[in-house]
Amino acid sequence: MKNIRNFCIIAHIDHGKSTLADRLLDFTGSVSEREKKDQLLDNMDLERERGITIKSHAIQMDYTYQGKTYILNLIDTPGHVDFSYEVSRSIAACEGALLIVDAAQSIQAQTISNLYLALENDLEIIPVLNKIDLPSANPDEVMDDIVDLLGCTNEEIIPASAKTGQGIQEILTNIIERIPAPAGSDDKPLQALVFDSVYNPFRGVETYFRVINGSIKKGQKIQFIATRKNYFADEIGTLKLNQEPKTEIFAGDVGYLITGIKEAKEVKVGDTITNPENPTVEAIEGFEEVKPMVFAGIYPVDTEEYEELRASMEKLQLNDASLVFFPESSAALGFGFRCGFLGMLHLEIIQERLEREFNMTVITTVPNVSYQAFTKKNPEDILWVNNPSDLPDPSSLERVEEPYIKASIITKSEYVGNIMSLCIEKRGKITNQNYLTPERVELSFDLPLAEIVFDFYDRLKTVSKGYASFDYSPKGMLPSKLVKVDILLNSNQVDALSALVHADNAYTIGKKMCEKLRELIPRQQFDIPIQAAIGAKIISRETIKALRKDVTAKCYGGDITRKRKLLEKQKKGKKKMRQVGNVEIPQQAFMAVLKLND
Repeated sequence: MKNIRNFCIIAHIDHGKSTLADRLLDFTGSVSEREKKDQLLDNMDLERERGITIKSHAIQMDYTYQGKTYILNLIDTPGHVDFSYEVSRSIAACEGALLIVDAAQSIQAQTISNLYLALENDLEIIPVLNKIDLPSANPDEVMDDIVDLLGCTNEEIIPASAKTGQGIQEILTNIIERIPAPAGSDDKPLQALVFDSVYNPFRGVETYFRVINGSIKKGQKIQFIATRKNYFADEIGTLKLNQEPKTEIFAGDVGYLITGIKEAKEVKVGDTITNPENPTVEAIEGFEEVKPMVFAGIYPVDTEEYEELRASMEKLQLNDASLVFFPESSAALGFGFRCGFLGMLHLEIIQERLEREFNMTVITTVPNVSYQAFTKKNPEDILWVNNPSDLPDPSSLERVEEPYIKASIITKSEYVGNIMSLCIEKRGKITNQNYLTPERVELSFDLPLAEIVFDFYDRLKTVSKGYASFDYSPKGMLPSKLVKVDILLNSNQVDALSALVHADNAYTIGKKMCEKLRELIPRQQFDIPIQAAIGAKIISRETIKALRKDVTAKCYGGDITRKRKLLEKQKKGKKKMRQVGNVEIPQQAFMAVLKLND
């Protein structure tokens, strides 16, 4: 066990984590020339296309140092704020972390929040200054920033370039010398932590675990503590580039387990595996409970695919434990699910994965956050409102509270004014302004989460020319003046387009939504009125004009009454059509509401 090292790589987006992981695999000879490719651990097409890591990936490397062979278990983690739950799970399975900082971009918001996560778990931190070969790199200044942040010395920071391979030898030496070997004992009862799982259509659920105490043998009986279910370990092994079956895995090591489980619900990430004949006394502390930030409805386009969508969501949840969903129904869209996500990128990725990996065509409704409503009748009882249509009648409402977040934005000092005006426009209050260096400043804001959900991140990047980094944590619920804006199409309410908005913005948002829908909804044979309403009061209206047929074309010359008669007949037909007509809403209309400022 003293020759095992478990470590993860943490950093902000685009600071070079995946490239560094590639170089470590090359250097330790874990991949052959034929298998080499960029972003080797990112095995989803989506990750390659976008150049981001979405899932944590575990891989084992062997490295000989001073005549001894060491086993290095590496977990590469995502950098985006929406996937910080993946990072917290990886950190729970490790003893050390490589903290990567880009020499051109310096310390960013997500660098700091991931560092705090690692420090809370008492991980040994090895700072690495990456991309020192770039012409825009500023290594001396960034080194000073790292020293200020970590309280380490300049000598402890490893200058490296994942692209050219510089400093990789030194990183491996530091991993072996500075990261402690796993603590645990082979003689104690089996105790292993489940930190990830994937669904394999041929072999069932594959569970990734880290053994804390004891050992796990092939064919032995095992038990998952959370579900109290017993299985046999049909196959166990370690996670090299391809899975390598083993007969036994000992304390401190990381591996995979196949038990033939077909039901996704039976494996919970954060669970403890033990031996039912000699069980461990206590379960390992699981991961923090995931708190969804954004809610949206996901509905199958074809209502008959509801059960198929449920199965797909369960398999996806197995691979992404931060996805939360429960059934709901909508008058406009039929049966579907209300899903909780960690952010807008997370929502986008889930939708893409459902379409690509499970061939599901889905409609996603307007995302919103969850609110707390208090009624005059029972002012003590909290009503959770995850869907705008759940909001009680305004006349019976005492107050509504909405979630606020503490936002930390790190940017260049020249963009402070732009960012402040953006945050004030989004109903934010500045709480702190801290100059890290004369050039870089950290701004702290309290912001309503509902304002972040839509286009905040994109607009922040625009006003700061890409130089601002953003991170947030929940602050709690605060009372707010909220109203429900309903959209009526042809006098029928479309519940999937309802939105809870601040009273001051309600008129503007209602007007913009009507204008946007007028552009997107195709014309019919009859006039379609689009109205935005608060309760019974209409605040905005647009009309989609009917497609008209020239019925009087055949009446050239002759008496005017003949034309009038035909037009009257057409008018009656249009009126009847409008009563029975059904308006189809394209998927872009639901998503367009998010891009009201474009």
